[in-house]
Amino acid sequence: MSEALLSKLRAQETARRTIERALETGRIHHAYLFAGPDGVGKELAAFGLAQALVCEKRGEASVGLFGAEPPSFLACGACSACLRAVPRNEKNLPVHPDIVVIERALYAPQAIGRRTPETQDISIDQIRTLVLSRAAYAPHEGRAKVFVVRRVEELSVSAANALLKTLEEPGARTHFILLTSQPDALLPTILSRTMRIRFAPLPDDVVTELLVARGIEAARAAEVARLSGGSVEAGEHLADPEESEARDRFVTRALEAVAAPGLEPLLALAEDAKKEKDLLHARIVALATALSLKASDSAKADRADAETLAVRGHIALTALEHLDGNNAPQLVVEAMLSRMRAL
Repeated sequence: MSEALLSKLRAQETARRTIERALETGRIHHAYLFAGPDGVGKELAAFGLAQALVCEKRGEASVGLFGAEPPSFLACGACSACLRAVPRNEKNLPVHPDIVVIERALYAPQAIGRRTPETQDISIDQIRTLVLSRAAYAPHEGRAKVFVVRRVEELSVSAANALLKTLEEPGARTHFILLTSQPDALLPTILSRTMRIRFAPLPDDVVTELLVARGIEAARAAEVARLSGGSVEAGEHLADPEESEARDRFVTRALEAVAAPGLEPLLALAEDAKKEKDLLHARIVALATALSLKASDSAKADRADAETLAVRGHIALTALEHLDGNNAPQLVVEAMLSRMRAL
């Protein structure tokens, strides 16, 4: 069964063209930084590039219905190397020996020479064991060796510094693909040694389509796609009934905090936000949506609070910009609700 991974990448035309042009021209950078929100196709593109680099048939001429065809520099998707490059198991890992995945807590401590699990960051032990010990050697099967680093912003300082030397002087046919949703959190030295390819949030209709393909009912998929920030991963999480209930609870608590005489509800919600940073974007989007709907209903009924509700909805959208700028979640929620209360 043919599985050319890059062909499955959706709504990321600029990123895909950049990758394909590099493959076609042979000007493949030794270290890429794929930057953008989680759940928009960065990892699919990373394994698609890795697949093309190890493909046994890439660059070979083929014979079609009308005779010889020019060689393709993309992955064939059908050879043994291509099939083994596709992530399949519960940890979403390929079985090809020349594609190595780096991720916090992916490996048992003893497998990377540690006594304790990696709870906070990607340790220098993992970099030493999986990267430094292999980088100087030729690829196992001869085509290329590819290191895919998930959430590279989680590298410890010592691990990042240990990786730098290899990024500066990689071995022959050795490539790195670093994935991040927080490029500003990376060391400038890593940024300067990588070629950045940007991945944008997906359109709502694409998120909806991909969620339906994962078994989520169409109406539900369309509903959560609006709150997903263009991320299929976020949309899948939001479709979960428990998260839906938690999101509705956040909106209710936020509206109650704005209306409360004292600051206690506001401070309590802001404190909870500190513990739920990854979920906060969708919850603030839900709050902005609720305020927009309330403003619309109020305007139709010619009530005096329509303008106030609309301004509060705008404040929620502004809070999203601050959250996406890596501001502290607790402070974002405090400032957002305080501004709403001041109206």
